[in-house]
Amino acid sequence: MKPSLVVLAAGIGNRYGGLKQVDAFGPNGETIIDYAVFDAMRSGFGRVVFVIRRSIEKEFRSAFLARLEGLVDVSCVFQEIGDIPAGCPVPEGRTKPWGTSQAVLAAAAEIREPFAAINADDFYGRSAFEAMAAFLRERENGESRYALVGYRLDRTLSEHGSVARGVCEVGPDGLLTGIVERLNIARAAGRILASGEGGGEIELSPDTIVSMNFWGFTPTFFDHVRREFETFVKTCPDPLKSEIYIPLVVNELIRRGQAVVRVLESPAAWFGVTYREDKPRVADAIRGLVDSGVYPARLWP
Repeated sequence: MKPSLVVLAAGIGNRYGGLKQVDAFGPNGETIIDYAVFDAMRSGFGRVVFVIRRSIEKEFRSAFLARLEGLVDVSCVFQEIGDIPAGCPVPEGRTKPWGTSQAVLAAAAEIREPFAAINADDFYGRSAFEAMAAFLRERENGESRYALVGYRLDRTLSEHGSVARGVCEVGPDGLLTGIVERLNIARAAGRILASGEGGGEIELSPDTIVSMNFWGFTPTFFDHVRREFETFVKTCPDPLKSEIYIPLVVNELIRRGQAVVRVLESPAAWFGVTYREDKPRVADAIRGLVDSGVYPARLWP
């Protein structure tokens, strides 16, 4: 069975200033999601599940489902604030969903096979999808052997502001031993600096491997998330704003010996749009890939 692709597209895009999920970057109005789906199909993925908010359903269906239907098996599911474990009340005043782990869990009813989960606003590159598809084709549904595509830090920075990245700790066997979230990462006087513990700054090496949220899982991950989500909702420090991110769950699974995660280092070009000012650079990079023949000028018929 072919692996599936879960696209996490429920983000609000506050720093970008709009719905970057449906914004055009390609020469014929293609979005970053279009290139992800195109690369996934060419790499052997069999279906696509979009995780969105109900409030953007109309725009999303108009932008994607209408043109993808008939080309790929595609469906939508919704990430809602109230979709939390039974017996856990929604905190009064909560206005935002619960993070990327909850987003992945929203797709559980649609997934019966190994799958990849990606952000909607990251351009990961064809080789990343090929490597993940090859890994997932070797997985059995009942095993907890997962994967993460890692990128060099210096290829993931913005010229228009600081970013947060999950810094990967990788053992000599190529397995992930943990992810440390680093905030306020930016270039400064030829160095890459980030916030350290206690309010100081630390320097990061350009070849540090970081996570850009390109994960490969089997359906066992849903059971792990359900258990962690229940504990999180009951114990999180800020019930109105705390989120349960995928690395938080993965770190716990690794710590307990309940899962192993292979790091697939990608030589592909990564592009991202954190800020509105990032858009021209990403559009130019995509145009370069089109001009060099990596992608057709028009992705879809």
